[in-house]
Amino acid sequence: MPERHTVPEELAGARADAGLAALLGVSRSAAAQLLTGGHVRMAGKALAKSDRLAADAEIDIDAPEQRDPLEVVVEHVDGLEILLDDEDFVVVDKPVGVAAHPSPGWVGPTVVGGLAADGFRISTSGAPERAGIVHRLDVGTSGAMVVAKTEHAYTALKRAFKERTVEKVYHAVVQGLPDPLEGTIDAPIGRHPGYDWRFAVVEDGRASVTHYEVLEAFGRASLVEVHLETGRTHQIRVHFSALHHPCAGDLTYGADPRLAADLGLTRQWLHAHRLGFAHPRTGEWVEATSPYPADLQYAIDALRGH
Repeated sequence: MPERHTVPEELAGARADAGLAALLGVSRSAAAQLLTGGHVRMAGKALAKSDRLAADAEIDIDAPEQRDPLEVVVEHVDGLEILLDDEDFVVVDKPVGVAAHPSPGWVGPTVVGGLAADGFRISTSGAPERAGIVHRLDVGTSGAMVVAKTEHAYTALKRAFKERTVEKVYHAVVQGLPDPLEGTIDAPIGRHPGYDWRFAVVEDGRASVTHYEVLEAFGRASLVEVHLETGRTHQIRVHFSALHHPCAGDLTYGADPRLAADLGLTRQWLHAHRLGFAHPRTGEWVEATSPYPADLQYAIDALRGH
């Protein structure tokens, strides 16, 4: 049911955005959002921001329901495959465009919601929106990711990631040919001083270590295998960008848009290819491998000249 308000005398002639803000006790930008969304009507007609309010007019506000940004939306996630299913954990093959868990500002699908929709029961402590999450992959990165099902596994896997006993192997296609063909990038990473949403190699950043080996050289680009010693946000992307060999398709970190177009890439060529860890209950080594998704395989084929 719409909420009804009567315009008081003192707001007669006021601009709709300013008058509505005063009437509802909200910010002018919040009032403007309601108006541009078509949620406010006066005398049966939708109000625009610059319209004027009339004295004693009745305003109907049909505000959209605000979703809790941390609510787990239980929905099937296309492309979310299961690589390993154990009573203590599940290793998923996360598609691109899917977040690990709900967070403010993200309205798309999540691994947590997808597993719930597929009937997986996750019983771990902590915030419900992060149930079972012991590590994350960026929304724009695909590949193998483990989720704990039990409290014991949650504790053991969290410790394993913290103590760096987990083997995280990524494959990336980077521009050009890194020299040397095998090496270690040891450079601290922190927030980019000029861009809030980016990271960079900065003197006072957190210690970050990336080991790499070129698997295949194509001339314009190279396929590299990457072993992460640390797990900083955007670590691989930042480190290779700092070497002037950004991940192909990674326009945020300086990739060539022409090469991205030639390879059909709409995201960075970066994939969590293999994940290995000690079983949280038996201690036995467990490993899962994620094949390249179609868009990344297409780029490889294009580089090989197929």
